[in-house]
Amino acid sequence: MKHLEADSPIGPLTLVGTGEVVTGLYFPNHWTRPDRTTFGPRDDTAFPEAVRQLKEYFAGQRTTFDVPTRADGPAFDRAVWAEIARIPYGHTATYGDLAQAVGGLPHEVGAAVGRNPLSILVACHRVVGKNGKLTGYAGGLKRKEFLLDLERPPASERGQLW
Repeated sequence: MKHLEADSPIGPLTLVGTGEVVTGLYFPNHWTRPDRTTFGPRDDTAFPEAVRQLKEYFAGQRTTFDVPTRADGPAFDRAVWAEIARIPYGHTATYGDLAQAVGGLPHEVGAAVGRNPLSILVACHRVVGKNGKLTGYAGGLKRKEFLLDLERPPASERGQLW
């Protein structure tokens, strides 16, 4: 295991993994971040492709990620994370939508979403409450709102004048 901290517009991101495989991407004060002592030594040269793609994402130049990742967890959680990965850039789904897709209850899906170890790379910020309401996010609602706004098309593309 190794880790690095990468700067971003929403604060430093900690990437964790082995080789080039990212197994965690965490925010400061992340709700479900494992103990930092499990991250291995800091390596500022680690995960160059993931860092490059994150920079492109924040610059509005990337809508998908294709870095190698691995998310460990119970089968239900992995099923929820797989559904999250299907939500396209610029779109959202509700906890109820995901619950219907995986055969669980919305509160069970919410717990699994909160345990997603690959924030941004597996875009759990795209999961919202009923009627599009912003609900809990392991990185905080301000980060969730920032990420959703980043993915919104310009007003002119939404058919609005401003």
